[in-house]
Amino acid sequence: MKIYTKTGDRGTTTLVGGRRVAKHDPRVEAYGAVDELMAQAACLRDGMDGEALEEYKGDLLRVLGDLMTAGSIFATERESAPAVVNTLTGGTAFLEARIDCLQAELPPLRNFTLPGGHPLVSLAHVVRTVCRRAEREATKIDADTDEHWLAVGYLNRLSDYLYVLGRKISREFNIEELVWIPGK
Repeated sequence: MKIYTKTGDRGTTTLVGGRRVAKHDPRVEAYGAVDELMAQAACLRDGMDGEALEEYKGDLLRVLGDLMTAGSIFATERESAPAVVNTLTGGTAFLEARIDCLQAELPPLRNFTLPGGHPLVSLAHVVRTVCRRAEREATKIDADTDEHWLAVGYLNRLSDYLYVLGRKISREFNIEELVWIPGK
């Protein structure tokens, strides 16, 4: 199979279901943002060296699979939605459990925290902001399927996980979190 088809050379692409749409269609924007999110999450995962971070690498590997499902949901027309296998209910529950577990090991928040302190912490926040953008793009899709809204909810929870992961990485490296104090 050739990697190029030339069918998109005029600015269109095909959704799952066969309909051709412009490459700036909200569905394409949403699954494109999820694709970028996957690449950024893979960079974060690839940067995690050492035994202390191994469990988070496992988390992120699961996230990559769930993001492929979310992107597939966004790329699928309503009429073809049953063709997409939806496993995101379990993915969202997994993220919630992981957030609760990580937060239990962290001091309670008293202020907003700022990105930074270590390259992996900063990268976790980059991934989090790309996730938020993917979520915003997904809300622009005119969709009323349960699968669509499960995917949007998954992205919402994933951004929460990434925030807590950044905090946890700071803790793993004994880095003091950067706290935002208004006016200072």
